[in-house]
Amino acid sequence: MTSVPSKNIWIKRQQCPCGDWKCYVTCEGDVEETSVASQLEKNETFQSDSMVSPYVGMVFKSDDDAFEYYGNFARKNGFSIRKERSRLSPQLGIYKRDFVCYRSGFAPARKKSTAEHHRDRKSVRCGCDAKMYLSKEVVEGVSQWFVVQFSNVHNHELLEDDQVRLLPAYRKIQEADQERILLLSKAGFPIHRIVKVLELEKGIQGGQLPFLERDVRNFVQNRKKIVQENDALLTEKRENDTMELLEACKVTKEMDGEFVYDFTMDENDKVENIVWSYGDSVRAYTLFGDVVYFDTSYRSITYGMHLGVWLGIDNNGKTILFGCVLLQDETARSFAWALQAFIRLMKGKCPQTILTDLELGLKDAVRSELPSTRHAISIWNIQPKISSWFFLSLGPRYPELKSMFDDLYHAENADDFEHRWSQMVSMFGLGSDKHIALLYSLRASWASSYMRGYFLARMATSAYLKSVESFLKAICCAQTCLRSFFEQVGSSSNFLNQLRQEMQYMLTKTCIPLEEHARNFLTPFAFNDFQHELVLSMQCALSEMPDGSYLVHHYKKMDAERLVIWIPEDEQILCTCKEFESSGMLCRHTLRVFILKNYFQLPEKYYLSRWRRESSLVFYGNQSTQTNDDGWFQEFESLTETLLTESSITKERSDYVRRELPKELKRLISEVRKIPESDGAAMDLTLSPSG
Repeated sequence: MTSVPSKNIWIKRQQCPCGDWKCYVTCEGDVEETSVASQLEKNETFQSDSMVSPYVGMVFKSDDDAFEYYGNFARKNGFSIRKERSRLSPQLGIYKRDFVCYRSGFAPARKKSTAEHHRDRKSVRCGCDAKMYLSKEVVEGVSQWFVVQFSNVHNHELLEDDQVRLLPAYRKIQEADQERILLLSKAGFPIHRIVKVLELEKGIQGGQLPFLERDVRNFVQNRKKIVQENDALLTEKRENDTMELLEACKVTKEMDGEFVYDFTMDENDKVENIVWSYGDSVRAYTLFGDVVYFDTSYRSITYGMHLGVWLGIDNNGKTILFGCVLLQDETARSFAWALQAFIRLMKGKCPQTILTDLELGLKDAVRSELPSTRHAISIWNIQPKISSWFFLSLGPRYPELKSMFDDLYHAENADDFEHRWSQMVSMFGLGSDKHIALLYSLRASWASSYMRGYFLARMATSAYLKSVESFLKAICCAQTCLRSFFEQVGSSSNFLNQLRQEMQYMLTKTCIPLEEHARNFLTPFAFNDFQHELVLSMQCALSEMPDGSYLVHHYKKMDAERLVIWIPEDEQILCTCKEFESSGMLCRHTLRVFILKNYFQLPEKYYLSRWRRESSLVFYGNQSTQTNDDGWFQEFESLTETLLTESSITKERSDYVRRELPKELKRLISEVRKIPESDGAAMDLTLSPSG
């Protein structure tokens, strides 16, 4: 039985923010299942699904696909398989593959050992003839693998479900469990205690792990041996790769004057921390740096470093990269340096709000280095931890806790929150729980009643967090060294990649003039939010107060009342829901009042520049690289913006542009290629320096 090695230098960290080394949290969305319960559920689903038995003539795209299919069939039917023979030809490469039952053939006769303690293990091979042979053929230039022989006749007993999972082929220690095992082993836990801890943490009965105690013992012994043999090599690799990364930063700086980076060295003159950003990212920050998400969820076992990524959201709702940092540890001191360096790279501009994970070291660093910035923790970062902390301990009562927690998160005010919190803690006996104490100490950064009015620019939503996770997986996928990671990040930072975004059209849903007016200013992403609130405003009833303010509520829900204050001399409108202060988009309550006041156009101050069309990064050029001969670039930018604006008004216009624009560009390219080349210097038409 062999463990599953990581193919990636970056993994999700599992250390719990409570600071207790024995406590960890599971990472939702990991490729590898970390829960035996999830794995068993998957197996049960697999068992219930009908699966076609392999047959002669069956076709697969590759031999790997065939092996995976036969392996799934074998597991369902109580045995496992192995690869036996393959044949090679100069023309086709490997063109034949033989897959057989794990009990196929016979063990070779062993010479008798003179050693006193020779272990005579009995072979499981018994000459079983179950097999699947494949042959590769090229059909119309495409390689395909055909089953040429298949037999499912076994000369041994097939295993039941609870037995087949213990065959060596199916006993795998997943990456998350490997980390946990090594952590417990370093803490001095004996093997049998480690197994017991894993069973308790996963809430399963003894003997139900997908691996055996001896597998854990072998894994620990092998890992210790590897570490002892390769420790010096790993240290050398870390030092060489970090120096290579630093050199890559220097080279990039020479090629792109707007690339910025900083680093620190330790007492041994080794790279300790390094931070960098790109010209595109710095320019993007000037437009959209009002809210920053600082993700610190990935770390590298290979390099012993922690990854931090600063991200934002543009006016099209897309995740954008502001910068990256590699840190030697996750202390408040390291986080403080990272934040200091980031602000320096961003030319001294601090964000209005910074979103982070639940991390005490970050809390202290933000407080000391960004005193004027509001610190927020998204509820979407907290909810998975709630499950890790209380799902097993509360058992069937966990759904009730989750429901109460969701309710107090949405509490209207601080007093209501405090009352609901006390009720929850008392009901579930959590007065001495360290995780509850941690959440309460940070309540001002995550509870709605305390955060209402924090500017978040739609970044504290599940949709944005999913976008961030997708972005991070893209830059952290299967990189073999820091240099390749650096190059991947550079590619992701290049906003010219967004030129291929599909054009969107914006249909109106109401006959209200406010909607038509907003469409001329807002990007499709922002207009969609505005339109949603405008439609809902039609369901709002309102009553005017003596002081000229309004009470606005849904026509069926009298208890969800909002106070809207109208100041006519300044055309200023305020709502107690504070949606505009939070997202930069007017809420349904304020829009209802504007409609009542017979406004056909909103005051332009309510179209924030960060949501306007003209703030788009797609055609945000680098002024230093533009030629000033006749302003051709500015004209191109203006024409392109006009084209996008006009084409988005109706579906017919959008379809026409998407159909005809590629034709016109191809025609233009063809005409340009017919023009003879001159000996003069080429114009620099770079839109923006790429990483």
